[in-house]
Amino acid sequence: MAERSTHHHGSTSRRPLFFVFSILTIAFVFLWFSFLDSTGRPRFIDHSSIPFSSSLSRTKNQESAFGGGIPRNREGGDSSKCDPGRAVLKVFLYDLPSEFHFGLLGWRSEGNSVWPDIVEHVPDYPGGLNLQHSIEYWLTLDLLSSASSDRRGPCAAVRVEDSREADVVFVPFFSSLSYNRHSKVSPPEKVSKNKLLQDKLVEFMTAQKEWKRSGGRDHIIVAHHPNSMLDSRSKLFPCMFILADFGRYPPSVANVDKDVVAPYKHVVKTFANDSSGFDDRPTLLYFQGAIYRKDGGFIRQELFYLLKDEKDVHFSFGTASGDGIRRAGDGMRSSKFCLNIAGDTPSSNRLFDAIASHCIPVVVSDEIELPYEDVLDYSEFCVFINTSDALKKGFLIKLMRNITREEWTRMWLRLKQVEGLFEYQYPSMENDAVQMIWRAVARKVPAIRRKLHRSRRFSRFEVDR
Repeated sequence: MAERSTHHHGSTSRRPLFFVFSILTIAFVFLWFSFLDSTGRPRFIDHSSIPFSSSLSRTKNQESAFGGGIPRNREGGDSSKCDPGRAVLKVFLYDLPSEFHFGLLGWRSEGNSVWPDIVEHVPDYPGGLNLQHSIEYWLTLDLLSSASSDRRGPCAAVRVEDSREADVVFVPFFSSLSYNRHSKVSPPEKVSKNKLLQDKLVEFMTAQKEWKRSGGRDHIIVAHHPNSMLDSRSKLFPCMFILADFGRYPPSVANVDKDVVAPYKHVVKTFANDSSGFDDRPTLLYFQGAIYRKDGGFIRQELFYLLKDEKDVHFSFGTASGDGIRRAGDGMRSSKFCLNIAGDTPSSNRLFDAIASHCIPVVVSDEIELPYEDVLDYSEFCVFINTSDALKKGFLIKLMRNITREEWTRMWLRLKQVEGLFEYQYPSMENDAVQMIWRAVARKVPAIRRKLHRSRRFSRFEVDR
């Protein structure tokens, strides 16, 4: 009896130790698996680098003037001012004579300055379809204002006076405007003003120490109109071009690895205070524009014949003349989906008019390249259809009718979140088109530096042979 009692007492005394040991073992196993999890699988997606990701939390203070849900000033500080220390890009701006830029707008310099006093007055850019390719105008204004104490709004790029401190060199030639206004030869002249300006530009640039230092690799030229810089692009191919697409460029001159695709400036009005839901847009599918096009645009006429008799589809010829732009804007605002079909080139302004109208774009253009697609997932607010599928009888219209109200609403809400990415304005605002283009340029800088560094490997030890 005494023996059993002693055994029972010893067993009882060991239970607390066993309990403590069990707790420690469980804790150790939990911590060990936590450690493995933290060091094992890599995190491939950094959501902080993706603008307006649906995974990001949002507050009322982050609401955008363009429709809500746009994060602001992630690094802290006053996002209403330009802080050069927080800019992602340092830019050296060539002081080209005004005939290359604001002189094309009719501005005349006073004194020795080649730049207008944009604090006092900003020269107007021509309206209508000229505006869709006005990208160089907005980027130049942004650079000129970046060093001003009166600058309103944040900045992604800042102008520096010493080219050796710069990441890139910006060439302020309003090439699209030059093409639109001066590409025709005016008798008795034998050569167009547009070609003369390009010839003078090549002569100027190749004589600069900045060009000689880099071979032009770190130079930026905006050539957004498909026919702009036509006479000189092959001579300036080392540069980074800012383009609408690559439709009229050989890959040796322009390609997605070297160059930047920028959005068109939409010409319809932005749809402010849009509360139109699925049932408020009676037209299922909308297209209005030139139907008979050359090159890759043949698909427009093919789709016209496939869709023209569908009762809830608007597919008609239209122009920008008269009140054509206003009517196109009204039509897009009353439609659920808007067709963006390849024309003479893979891209068109119609995509960005649709975005501004909150009409879900339906993209039928196999060769299209899209702005900032390395950080923006267009499939969240666009529908993409291969040309071969779109030309199958009944395929496109059946696909459109099978998209549910819930799916359309999700895409429509996302479209309103990201529309600010495609807005050009002065002064620039956080995450608008101007700043998104500068950020796209900044993402190319490491590759430019790598090429420059590789080219200098043996430069210090070159000898005459």
